[in-house]
Amino acid sequence: MTEDTEILLVEDADRVRTITLNRPAALNAFNEALYDALTEALRDAAEDPAVAVVLLTGGGRAFSSGTDLIEMAERVTNPDFTPGKHGFIGLIDALAEFDKPLVLAINGLGLGIGLTVIGFADLVLMSEDARLKTPFTSLGVAPEAASSYLLPRLVGRQNAAWILLSAEWISAAEAKEMGLVWRVCEPAGLMAEARRVAATLASRPISSLREVKRDMTAPLREEIQRARERENDGFARLMGGPANAEALAAFAEGRDPDFTSLPPGW
Repeated sequence: MTEDTEILLVEDADRVRTITLNRPAALNAFNEALYDALTEALRDAAEDPAVAVVLLTGGGRAFSSGTDLIEMAERVTNPDFTPGKHGFIGLIDALAEFDKPLVLAINGLGLGIGLTVIGFADLVLMSEDARLKTPFTSLGVAPEAASSYLLPRLVGRQNAAWILLSAEWISAAEAKEMGLVWRVCEPAGLMAEARRVAATLASRPISSLREVKRDMTAPLREEIQRARERENDGFARLMGGPANAEALAAFAEGRDPDFTSLPPGW
């Protein structure tokens, strides 16, 4: 897909750096270029002494529709596919290492990484008309971004099991009830409230903000890494397998996948 705009917009105000995913025609799906751009933006914000807080949102009607499935299909079928500099793994590294407050303003639908990024956020605000889901089982793949560890901690085992196993949509009200998000806002007021929250944090000393976040996340780091290793292994085994191939073929053909005719055990 040809990009005709900057895929990432960055704006600074009141020591808050607002980063906007800007592939609206693709519902802010992450291709390799967007993975690379957001990875570098997070690293730049971490190193910039003038930035206290990062606020992440999406342009258009989506927060993020997850990994770009068109590019995923090409990656599976094209032996000459060239990955990005950082890719998905680099982005998750940057999120796990980011030691300043990260606020999310989920303005529209969020799939895959559009939901699992919540595990690395400090405060999440969501538009009341937004929806979230993890499509892993509907794509025949494994969880990602340490979500198999972080989501049960965030919302409890059974809520996490529903999110990760069902591939069903989660409404804003359900997300709030589960504890997946912190606050639900009217669509027109989401960004104003998110900016107010981010600016409140940014008015505090950066040194203190960083120390608090480091102390809160320190007990999680080893388990996050172990979860990522398990998930990456599972993803590598399942991607391109019969279930994933059927899911990608169904996507390309504009139909629902049929998993009933897969080989035994798939």
